[in-house]
Amino acid sequence: MLRTHTCGELSEKSVGKDVALCGWVGSRRDHGNIIFIDLRDGYGLTQVVFNPQVRQEVHDIAEELRPEFVVKVEGKVALRPAGTENPKLKTGLIEIHVERATILNRAATPPFEISDKVSVTEETRLKYRYLDLRRLAMQNNLRLRHKVCKLARDYFDERNFVEVETPILTKSTPEGARDYLVPSRVNHGMFYALPQSPQLFKQILMVSAFDRYFQIAKCFRDEDLRADRQPEFTQFDIEMSFVTEEDIYALSEGLMKKILKESIGYDLKTPFPRLKYSEAMARFGCDKPDTRFGLELCEITDLVKDCQFKIFQDCLSKKGRIIALNAKGCGAYSRGQIDQLIEFVKEYGAKGLANFKVDKGTLVSQIDKFFSKTELAAIKEKLSGEDGDMIFIVADKERVAYEAMSALRKSLGHTLGLIDEKTFSFLWVTDFPLFKYNDEEKRWESEHHPFTSVHPDDIGLLEEGNALDKIRSRSYDLVINGTEIGSGSIRIHERKLQELIFKTIGITDDEAKMRFGFLLDAFKYGAPPHGGVAFGLDRLMTFLVGCESIRDCIAFPKTQKAFCPMTNAPSDVDEKQLKELGIKIKKEGV
Repeated sequence: MLRTHTCGELSEKSVGKDVALCGWVGSRRDHGNIIFIDLRDGYGLTQVVFNPQVRQEVHDIAEELRPEFVVKVEGKVALRPAGTENPKLKTGLIEIHVERATILNRAATPPFEISDKVSVTEETRLKYRYLDLRRLAMQNNLRLRHKVCKLARDYFDERNFVEVETPILTKSTPEGARDYLVPSRVNHGMFYALPQSPQLFKQILMVSAFDRYFQIAKCFRDEDLRADRQPEFTQFDIEMSFVTEEDIYALSEGLMKKILKESIGYDLKTPFPRLKYSEAMARFGCDKPDTRFGLELCEITDLVKDCQFKIFQDCLSKKGRIIALNAKGCGAYSRGQIDQLIEFVKEYGAKGLANFKVDKGTLVSQIDKFFSKTELAAIKEKLSGEDGDMIFIVADKERVAYEAMSALRKSLGHTLGLIDEKTFSFLWVTDFPLFKYNDEEKRWESEHHPFTSVHPDDIGLLEEGNALDKIRSRSYDLVINGTEIGSGSIRIHERKLQELIFKTIGITDDEAKMRFGFLLDAFKYGAPPHGGVAFGLDRLMTFLVGCESIRDCIAFPKTQKAFCPMTNAPSDVDEKQLKELGIKIKKEGV
């Protein structure tokens, strides 16, 4: 080895030792004839000192050093002079008095300073990702990611799980997001698909008697991106045979408890709270609520059904919902602040935002004349209104009303400082609907995926084919601080029930055979009851490192346009490659 130690491990216990360090030149400070350099590697940084009185030729080398030069230094560890210590650094009590130095490689001036306080755009960081990854913050993120993966592997190994790799080149079974397609050279006109998840293969493994499977799996979805999405992502994928929901909950909670304790030292309380989908929607307006704070929603449709306010009556005539929220202590909000909130909810489709201030025990508003004293009193009582509070109300279609008020709740939670950012609030959301209606295509489709089993109490409704919106599934999501971190279900393991689900969502027998024939065939040979769950590793890491974007937890991510500025992917390919694949590109407008 060229080095005896890394740049992050020496301490006062090392004083007097002869050491050799290798790394990149960070900040440089000239104090008269003495040159100080922060030498940095992936483990930390150490101050090294070049003194011409120690060795002039070494000092001459130091004069040449510029940011990001790769160097080796040899010398003796010494305590820093009193008053110059840096308690923020692990190596902040010592420095190296350099006796020999070698420039291992010179570097061009980097486009930005390699610092954790980098102030360039994300696109620039991604273009020069190899420089961005030198930053200690990014080094720490990826090293923590490695540790989390090892903790997960150890956890599953201790419980007799088998890690099985499933195919990356597989069959297109379009459900949900769009597939990424890969043309076949040896079968012109035919395509592989990159897996959106290993769903079908892990169910096949259950049929194959691998009753405890897991995988740190790569998944691919061609969907619109945002801060917590990438076209390729990684998940902890888990499947078990002969289990119920309770087994999945216990396994998952143990995994999360281990990861948080051993990666960041956070003691997680188990078991996690559980909330049915219907209750989550009623109280929080969404199926992934942030339960670190209150400001719960309250439906007041029945309380105001006879009021004289035309906007509310128009909403009720269209079978809409009227949803309220008590913003505690916001009674002093100015007209300007309220107008900003009105514009905010309009971004979510709401037409407006009514407001009532609680003053001297009653509700006061520009529209209070349209409500009876009894109605105003009932609203105040239901929302536990007190003097100084402000009650906000949205009247609209059910989906719009809940979505707008859920967003308003989250916004107020941050604005009012109600959220403890150091807390992890885990929550299971259960009993999701089995189906949802696609307004554009005018058909029913699966809420999660078509392999999710039906709630046993609702099988009759499924067989009758009525009230599809009332049928519950045996699915569950794990939510952290308002973000879905995992999703799973007890699966269908009987061919007859699977075929009924396909039929209900408009998949014909021929289509089912073409898309999922291998799974249906496997079911003929004795599929065990089974279920599973998958956790998004990238999203989980954002919570563990405290960043806002999963791109800070992935070594080489794409932009929100699914583009890699470093490699310029996706890109054109040679005409020869296209010809081999039997593909001809049709230019736009030609």
